[in-house]
Amino acid sequence: MKKSVLIIGMGRLGSHLAEKMQDLGHDVMILDNKEERIARLATRFSDARIAEYTHEDVLSALDIPSFDICFITVGDNLEASMLTTITLKNLGAKYVAARARDDIQCELLKKIGADEIIYADGETADKLAIRHNANNIFDYVALTDGYAIFEVPIVKAWEGKSIIELDVRKKYKINIIAIKRGEHLDPSPMPDFVFAEGDHIFVIGKSRDVFKMSAKT
Repeated sequence: MKKSVLIIGMGRLGSHLAEKMQDLGHDVMILDNKEERIARLATRFSDARIAEYTHEDVLSALDIPSFDICFITVGDNLEASMLTTITLKNLGAKYVAARARDDIQCELLKKIGADEIIYADGETADKLAIRHNANNIFDYVALTDGYAIFEVPIVKAWEGKSIIELDVRKKYKINIIAIKRGEHLDPSPMPDFVFAEGDHIFVIGKSRDVFKMSAKT
């Protein structure tokens, strides 16, 4: 499902994230207060704006509630990041993901309303984009040749059925490598394993195949 995305801060993380989200088919608006950063990306993004994002009047003009997710990827100014987070939430932002450099910044951003914390050195732009490409992808690890490992919830219709009965590999072109039920992880489920409500699966597959399957959840 196409999403509307606002990304504030066009440093290395923000610009890479913006490009990846756009490549995945989402509508992306980029915003930075440095003209040279926006000029560098303006040919790639039709909605690229130079503005002081800490000002409420600037953000209020963007119809913040219309965005499915707002990313704050400002890395060198905690005060600006905090002020922007507060303003976005006050303006009705549905979901705010803000960048933090350490645990102290993480706790501060959580206390003022950030829905998710992005660690500067702990999560790549690619991984972040993939996780937010769909609402039900809980984790993602890139492999090679277009393949990755994903953590996703099971399809509702799988409840009460076994792996072999569903023929997951043939029908969805994915391989189940582990199943998570509550706090228990089964790293080598047998073909007769029967799924239950709330189960998560770890699968290897191509992104497009996993997205297609997860859309059914």
